[in-house]
Amino acid sequence: MFDRARELDAADPLASYRDRFVLPDDTIYLDGNSLGCLPKDTPARIAEVVAHEWGRDLIGSWNTADWIVMPQRIGGKIAPLIGAAPHEVIACDTVSVNLFKLIAAALTMQPGRTVVLSEPGNFPTDLYMIEGLERQGLAQRRLAERDRIAEALDGDVALLLLTHTHYKTGEVFDMAELTKAAHAAGALVLWDLSHSVGAMPVDLDGCGADFAVGCGYKYLNGGPGAPAFAYVAQRHHDALAQPLTGWMGHAKPFEFLDDYTPAPGTDRLLCGTPPILGLSALEVGVDLIAEIGVGRLHEKSQALSEFFRECLADRGIDLDLVSPDDPKRRGSHLSFAHENAYALSQALIARGVIGDFRDPDILRLGFAPAYLRFEDMAEAARHLAEVLETGEWKRAEFSERSAVT
Repeated sequence: MFDRARELDAADPLASYRDRFVLPDDTIYLDGNSLGCLPKDTPARIAEVVAHEWGRDLIGSWNTADWIVMPQRIGGKIAPLIGAAPHEVIACDTVSVNLFKLIAAALTMQPGRTVVLSEPGNFPTDLYMIEGLERQGLAQRRLAERDRIAEALDGDVALLLLTHTHYKTGEVFDMAELTKAAHAAGALVLWDLSHSVGAMPVDLDGCGADFAVGCGYKYLNGGPGAPAFAYVAQRHHDALAQPLTGWMGHAKPFEFLDDYTPAPGTDRLLCGTPPILGLSALEVGVDLIAEIGVGRLHEKSQALSEFFRECLADRGIDLDLVSPDDPKRRGSHLSFAHENAYALSQALIARGVIGDFRDPDILRLGFAPAYLRFEDMAEAARHLAEVLETGEWKRAEFSERSAVT
C-alpha cells in the first residue's frame, strides 16, 4: 500500500499546502479534529501584533490596525465557508458562550414555547447550556434519539439544537431536511458546526438555518482556545435579543451611556473587549483554509479516510467502525469501538501516531486534509496493526485521559 500511497500523494493537488504548516518530525498527527496544526505564518503575525501594533502603536492600534472591527472582519471571512453572508457571522467568545446567547435569544423569540430539543450524546457543552437555562426556569430540555428527532418536534418546541457532525462518531445530520422539519413544527434551529467548519461544505443560508455556532481551533487552525463564531440569519437580526448585554454589543459603546441599546445585526452578539491576539491567530488559519477551498478539503478528507480503511483491510485488521460506512454521511474523522480503546490510543501516541480516545470505548482518528498525506495513512495503519497484533497496547503507559473535544 505504500507504493499506492506515494502515487496518490504525487497526484494530490493539495500536497503543497503541507509545507504551510508546522509539523513535528516523526509524528503522524491524526488529531486535527481536536486541535489543528500551527500555520507557519501565524508566529510572524502574532509577533507583528505584539511588537508593533501593541508594543509600538499601543492603544492607537484599535484604529490604525483595525482591531475594533476584527470580529466582523474575521466573521465575514468565515461566512463563505459555512454558506452565509458576511454580515450574518461574527467571531467572538467561545462556542459555549455563543450557545448560551443564541439558545436564550431563540426562547425569547418563541413566546409560549420553552422546549429545547436535542439528542442524547450530543457534545456535553450543548446539553449543559440547555440545562443551565432550565435551572433558571427559562427552558425545558427534551432529548430524542437521532432517528426520532422529527417526530419529537411538536408545538412546545422552541428550538432544535443539534451538532452537524457528531463529535464522537463523525455522523452528519441532513441539515436541510431537519431544518425544514423544525420549521414545519414552528421551531427554530441552532446548528453546532464545530466539527464541520473548514472540513466540509455547509450551506446555512441555502438550508434556511436560523442560528449556528462553531469553534476556531479545529479545522480552522486558529490555535488552542481560539475565538469561536456565531451566525444569525438576516431575517432574525431585528428580533435578536441576546442576554449578555456587554458594552461592545451596544449600538454606541463609546458614548458610555447608562442604558443598553443593542447594536444592529450580529454586532449585538459582542460582549466584552475582543481578544486581539487570539483573533489575529485565527485570521491566519481562516485565510489559509479559504485559500485551499472547503470543497477540495472535503474531497481529500474522504479519500484519506477511505484509503486508511483500505490499508487496515490489507493488513487483515477489522475494527468495529462506529462512524457511518458511507463517507458521504460522515465528517473528517473515523471512530472505532474497542474494549481497550484507551490503551490502544496511548500505544499509538507512544509510537508518534497522535489520535485520541472518547469514553467509553472509542478510538478516534482525524483526517485533516490540509496537511496529511496518503503515506501517513499507510504508516498509521501499519502502526495500528502492529499494536493490535503484538499486544503492545497492554504495555502502554497510561496518562490522564484527554479532555479535549
